[in-house]
Amino acid sequence: MTRLLITESAQADLDQIWLFIARDNPAAADHFLDRLISRCQSYANQPLLGERRPDVGSGVRCFSIGHYVVFYLPLVDGVQVVRVIHGARDIREL
Repeated sequence: MTRLLITESAQADLDQIWLFIARDNPAAADHFLDRLISRCQSYANQPLLGERRPDVGSGVRCFSIGHYVVFYLPLVDGVQVVRVIHGARDIREL
C-alpha cells in the first residue's frame, strides 16, 4: 500500500486554495481538491514520475495540476507533499 503524506505547510496551502476557489464556487473547490489529492495518490504509486527540482531542494520533485505546482519528496512507499504553490509565484521566495 502506498502512502500519501501531507506536511502542515502543504495542508495550509490546500486550505488557502480551497478558500480562494470556494469564494466563487464551493463545489468547484471541492472538485479541484479531490482531483489534486487523486493525482497525488497517483504519484505516490510512482514516486519518481515527477520532474526533478534540485533548485528547490535535495530530492524534491513536482507536477502541475491546473495553475498549481505540487512539490513532493519521494518515499520508499509513497510521497510526502511539502508545498502546493500557484505556478505564477516565485518559489525562491518560499
